[in-house]
Amino acid sequence: MLRFAIALLLLANAGYYGWSAGLLAPWGWAPQQEGEPQRLQQQIAPQSLQLLGPGTPSPAPAPAPATPAVSPAAPAPTTDSAAAEPTSETPQCLQAGPLEAARVADIRASLSTLPEGSWLLEANEIPGRWMVYMGRFADEDALAKKRTELRALKVAFDRPGAALEPGLSLGRFATQEAAQRGQADLASHGIRTARVVQERAPQTRYLLRLPASTAALRAQLDALHITWGDTPLQPCA
Repeated sequence: MLRFAIALLLLANAGYYGWSAGLLAPWGWAPQQEGEPQRLQQQIAPQSLQLLGPGTPSPAPAPAPATPAVSPAAPAPTTDSAAAEPTSETPQCLQAGPLEAARVADIRASLSTLPEGSWLLEANEIPGRWMVYMGRFADEDALAKKRTELRALKVAFDRPGAALEPGLSLGRFATQEAAQRGQADLASHGIRTARVVQERAPQTRYLLRLPASTAALRAQLDALHITWGDTPLQPCA
């Protein structure tokens, strides 16, 4: 066994010698030889060498490739919120009145076509009014004579209104009782022909209110062609 190992070692040494010496080259077994062209390529090219004098500055190194400038991103277009959103409208309170009861039925029927809750009619009770009255006089001469007498007694008077002409009003009162007290006071001063009359009976007047009127609601209201007369729509007081 030892002999076989020695023989194998000798055979390996002989093979390595033949390989390194190129004896096995005909059979394709030989170390790679570096040719002259390859060796010349690895040498420094003499034409690229530059001799510098004592005062010659060293050439500046080649500039690094410039990094392309990044342009700032264009700002996203902004939307003008004032232009994009519709302008909000502030509702306005409107009212009309006082309206007589005779007109309210027709107005109520017309307003029934408007949105529910967009309008309301508020009833206001107006109490009757009473007057201490003198008249009717037979003519203007009798009226003028009575005026002269009242001035002499220093009693104030004024015109009673068309329904009681020709005559004189010696005072107006909210209740019949107050008018009767006024008549008694005048009688104590010698004026006994005056009497108490009802100038105006108690009445119910109505106030129409549109608490949150918008342009759209006013357009609907205009389309109803309601005749307001001397009680037009106006801003709420």
